[in-house]
Amino acid sequence: MSHLTTHILDATAGTPAAGVAVTLAHLDGATIDAAETDADGRLALGPDRLDDGDYSLTFATGAYFRAQGVASFHPVASVAFTVAGDAHLHVPLLLSPFAYSTYRGS
Repeated sequence: MSHLTTHILDATAGTPAAGVAVTLAHLDGATIDAAETDADGRLALGPDRLDDGDYSLTFATGAYFRAQGVASFHPVASVAFTVAGDAHLHVPLLLSPFAYSTYRGS
């Protein structure tokens, strides 16, 4: 079981991406939790611990960029990942209007 956090940085603006809607779901599509990033682009989602299994985070990137008045390519960025064990999981997102990248953080 694991705890999950995320952090989104807007690489174009060089600032945290505040107000991005993020959804945590089982990979089969069943939603677990949803919320928006804070002023520092950070968010903790879900219960204190996630059971082992496959999950996804879906970031509403298109809505975020529309609110900034910026055209973008991806309406959402979805990241699928596997929880195995009880380590803390941090899934950061580096975002621009036409690309994104992620990795398993600490």
